[in-house]
Amino acid sequence: MNDILLAGILGGVGGLTRGVVGLLKALSLKRRIIWGYYIITVLVAIIIGIFTGIIFNFDTRLSLLAGYAGTDILEGIYKSFKVEKVYVNPKGK
Repeated sequence: MNDILLAGILGGVGGLTRGVVGLLKALSLKRRIIWGYYIITVLVAIIIGIFTGIIFNFDTRLSLLAGYAGTDILEGIYKSFKVEKVYVNPKGK
């Protein structure tokens, strides 16, 4: 099997696993399920699994783990680079 395809499948499996955990949690709390978000999360997990596989020499375990934790990693990166307003005093005081 092609290494890139395998990394993508494993990333997707990791994302699906994480998604199922989230779905079970939402069902137990009787919350509304946003299916579009679930699908996007799995697609992103596939992409993250592929890139992790490429970067780290196609280690299948790492692709699976990256797919599971991938969206949290992206969310953490986004929050760490979130731009905040900066005010500059024009007179230098």
